[in-house]
Amino acid sequence: MRRQTGKRKRMNEDVERRPGEEAIPLPADYDAGLYFIGRVRTPWKDRGECPKNGTQTDAVCTLEVDAAYRPALQNLEGATHLIVLYWMDRAARDLVRQQPRHAPGSRGTFSLRSPARPNPIALAVVERLDIADGTVRVRGLDCIDGTPLLDIKPYFASTDSRPEARVDRAGTEKPTAS
Repeated sequence: MRRQTGKRKRMNEDVERRPGEEAIPLPADYDAGLYFIGRVRTPWKDRGECPKNGTQTDAVCTLEVDAAYRPALQNLEGATHLIVLYWMDRAARDLVRQQPRHAPGSRGTFSLRSPARPNPIALAVVERLDIADGTVRVRGLDCIDGTPLLDIKPYFASTDSRPEARVDRAGTEKPTAS
Protein backbone atom coordinates (compact mmCIF):
# COMPACT_ATOMS: atom_id res chain seq x y z
CA MET A 1 0.00 0.00 0.00
CA ARG A 2 1.38 3.42 -0.97
CA ARG A 3 1.27 6.31 1.48
CA GLN A 4 0.46 9.66 -0.09
CA THR A 5 0.08 11.96 2.89
CA GLY A 6 1.91 14.83 1.16
CA LYS A 7 -0.39 14.64 -1.83
CA ARG A 8 -3.45 14.48 0.42
CA LYS A 9 -2.50 17.73 2.17
CA ARG A 10 -1.90 19.50 -1.12
CA MET A 11 -5.32 18.44 -2.48
CA ASN A 12 -7.14 20.25 0.34
CA GLU A 13 -5.06 23.45 0.37
CA ASP A 14 -6.58 25.08 -2.73
CA VAL A 15 -10.20 24.19 -2.04
CA GLU A 16 -12.77 26.95 -1.72
CA ARG A 17 -14.29 27.03 1.77
CA ARG A 18 -17.73 28.52 2.38
CA PRO A 19 -19.27 29.73 5.63
CA GLY A 20 -20.94 26.80 7.41
CA GLU A 21 -18.46 24.20 6.17
CA GLU A 22 -16.54 22.00 8.59
CA ALA A 23 -13.27 20.23 7.84
CA ILE A 24 -11.54 17.56 9.91
CA PRO A 25 -7.93 16.34 10.08
CA LEU A 26 -7.53 13.26 7.91
CA PRO A 27 -5.95 10.02 9.19
CA ALA A 28 -2.22 9.70 8.54
CA ASP A 29 -2.59 6.36 6.71
CA TYR A 30 -5.01 4.89 4.20
CA ASP A 31 -7.13 1.84 5.01
CA ALA A 32 -7.03 0.36 1.51
CA GLY A 33 -5.41 0.71 -1.87
CA LEU A 34 -6.99 1.17 -5.30
CA TYR A 35 -5.89 0.47 -8.85
CA PHE A 36 -6.83 3.03 -11.46
CA ILE A 37 -7.83 1.05 -14.55
CA GLY A 38 -7.60 3.98 -16.95
CA ARG A 39 -8.70 7.57 -17.47
CA VAL A 40 -11.93 9.32 -18.35
CA ARG A 41 -11.77 11.67 -21.34
CA THR A 42 -14.33 14.49 -21.35
CA PRO A 43 -14.64 17.94 -22.95
CA TRP A 44 -14.31 19.69 -19.54
CA LYS A 45 -10.95 20.99 -18.33
CA ASP A 46 -12.00 22.27 -14.88
CA ARG A 47 -14.80 21.77 -12.35
CA GLY A 48 -16.56 24.99 -13.33
CA GLU A 49 -17.11 23.66 -16.87
CA CYS A 50 -18.53 20.29 -15.72
CA PRO A 51 -22.27 19.73 -15.70
CA LYS A 52 -23.76 19.32 -12.22
CA ASN A 53 -24.60 15.71 -13.12
CA GLY A 54 -24.44 13.47 -16.16
CA THR A 55 -28.11 13.92 -17.06
CA GLN A 56 -27.47 17.58 -17.89
CA THR A 57 -25.31 16.89 -20.94
CA ASP A 58 -25.35 14.96 -24.21
CA ALA A 59 -21.55 15.09 -24.51
CA VAL A 60 -19.87 11.91 -25.66
CA CYS A 61 -17.05 10.91 -23.32
CA THR A 62 -14.48 8.13 -23.54
CA LEU A 63 -13.32 5.63 -20.96
CA GLU A 64 -9.70 4.86 -21.83
CA VAL A 65 -8.92 1.48 -20.29
CA ASP A 66 -5.25 0.66 -19.64
CA ALA A 67 -3.89 -2.22 -21.71
CA ALA A 68 -3.63 -4.65 -18.77
CA TYR A 69 -7.37 -4.30 -18.07
CA ARG A 70 -8.67 -4.41 -21.65
CA PRO A 71 -9.49 -8.15 -21.54
CA ALA A 72 -12.05 -7.26 -18.84
CA LEU A 73 -14.10 -5.46 -21.53
CA GLN A 74 -15.07 -8.82 -23.06
CA ASN A 75 -18.87 -9.18 -23.37
CA LEU A 76 -19.50 -5.61 -22.19
CA GLU A 77 -21.09 -4.77 -25.54
CA GLY A 78 -24.16 -6.68 -24.34
CA ALA A 79 -24.96 -3.89 -21.86
CA THR A 80 -26.76 -0.78 -23.13
CA HIS A 81 -25.98 1.10 -19.90
CA LEU A 82 -23.04 0.94 -17.51
CA ILE A 83 -22.17 1.98 -14.00
CA VAL A 84 -18.90 3.90 -14.07
CA LEU A 85 -16.92 4.50 -10.88
CA TYR A 86 -14.26 7.19 -10.99
CA TRP A 87 -11.96 9.00 -8.56
CA MET A 88 -12.52 12.74 -8.19
CA ASP A 89 -8.81 13.33 -7.62
CA ARG A 90 -9.03 17.11 -7.32
CA ALA A 91 -11.73 17.16 -4.63
CA ALA A 92 -11.32 18.11 -0.99
CA ARG A 93 -11.33 15.05 1.27
CA ASP A 94 -11.62 16.61 4.70
CA LEU A 95 -15.11 18.14 4.65
CA VAL A 96 -17.75 16.58 6.89
CA ARG A 97 -20.19 19.48 6.51
CA GLN A 98 -20.60 21.45 3.29
CA GLN A 99 -22.42 24.58 2.18
CA PRO A 100 -24.00 23.88 -1.22
CA ARG A 101 -24.44 26.94 -3.43
CA HIS A 102 -28.15 26.14 -3.80
CA ALA A 103 -28.98 25.61 -0.10
CA PRO A 104 -29.63 28.08 2.72
CA GLY A 105 -27.67 26.05 5.32
CA SER A 106 -24.88 23.52 5.57
CA ARG A 107 -25.43 19.82 4.88
CA GLY A 108 -23.63 16.70 6.00
CA THR A 109 -21.27 15.39 3.33
CA PHE A 110 -22.99 11.99 3.23
CA SER A 111 -26.30 13.66 2.36
CA LEU A 112 -24.79 15.20 -0.80
CA ARG A 113 -23.52 13.98 -4.17
CA SER A 114 -20.64 16.48 -4.03
CA PRO A 115 -17.18 15.23 -5.05
CA ALA A 116 -15.81 16.63 -1.76
CA ARG A 117 -15.84 13.63 0.60
CA PRO A 118 -13.39 11.40 2.50
CA ASN A 119 -13.20 9.01 -0.46
CA PRO A 120 -14.04 10.99 -3.60
CA ILE A 121 -15.54 8.06 -5.48
CA ALA A 122 -18.08 9.15 -8.06
CA LEU A 123 -20.70 6.96 -9.68
CA ALA A 124 -22.56 7.54 -12.93
CA VAL A 125 -25.03 5.46 -14.87
CA VAL A 126 -24.12 6.05 -18.50
CA GLU A 127 -25.35 5.00 -21.92
CA ARG A 128 -22.78 2.79 -23.67
CA LEU A 129 -22.34 3.90 -27.26
CA ASP A 130 -19.54 1.68 -28.53
CA ILE A 131 -16.38 -0.20 -27.58
CA ALA A 132 -13.22 -0.27 -29.69
CA ASP A 133 -9.48 -0.62 -29.13
CA GLY A 134 -9.63 -0.48 -25.33
CA THR A 135 -11.97 2.49 -25.19
CA VAL A 136 -15.64 2.72 -24.30
CA ARG A 137 -17.59 5.70 -25.62
CA VAL A 138 -20.41 6.74 -23.31
CA ARG A 139 -22.92 9.50 -22.67
CA GLY A 140 -23.81 10.72 -19.17
CA LEU A 141 -20.61 11.70 -17.35
CA ASP A 142 -19.89 14.86 -15.36
CA CYS A 143 -16.16 14.89 -14.57
CA ILE A 144 -12.97 16.70 -15.54
CA ASP A 145 -10.91 15.37 -18.44
CA GLY A 146 -8.25 12.93 -17.23
CA THR A 147 -10.18 11.79 -14.15
CA PRO A 148 -8.91 8.37 -12.94
CA LEU A 149 -11.19 5.46 -13.82
CA LEU A 150 -11.86 2.95 -11.02
CA ASP A 151 -14.34 0.43 -12.42
CA ILE A 152 -16.97 -0.32 -15.06
CA LYS A 153 -19.98 -2.52 -14.35
CA PRO A 154 -23.07 -3.42 -16.36
CA TYR A 155 -26.21 -1.61 -15.24
CA PHE A 156 -29.07 -4.04 -14.57
CA ALA A 157 -32.41 -2.21 -14.45
CA SER A 158 -33.92 -5.24 -12.72
CA THR A 159 -31.60 -4.95 -9.70
CA ASP A 160 -30.07 -1.44 -9.85
CA SER A 161 -33.22 0.66 -10.28
CA ARG A 162 -35.16 1.78 -7.21
CA PRO A 163 -38.16 3.80 -8.51
CA GLU A 164 -39.52 4.28 -4.97
CA ALA A 165 -36.33 5.98 -3.75
CA ARG A 166 -36.65 9.56 -2.48
CA VAL A 167 -34.40 12.22 -0.97
CA ASP A 168 -35.85 14.87 1.32
CA ARG A 169 -33.55 17.78 0.48
CA ALA A 170 -34.15 19.55 3.77
CA GLY A 171 -33.54 16.36 5.76
CA THR A 172 -36.47 17.16 8.00
CA GLU A 173 -39.27 15.09 6.51
CA LYS A 174 -40.37 12.19 8.70
CA PRO A 175 -40.54 8.74 7.05
CA THR A 176 -44.04 7.52 6.34
CA ALA A 177 -45.27 4.35 8.02
CA SER A 178 -45.63 1.39 5.68
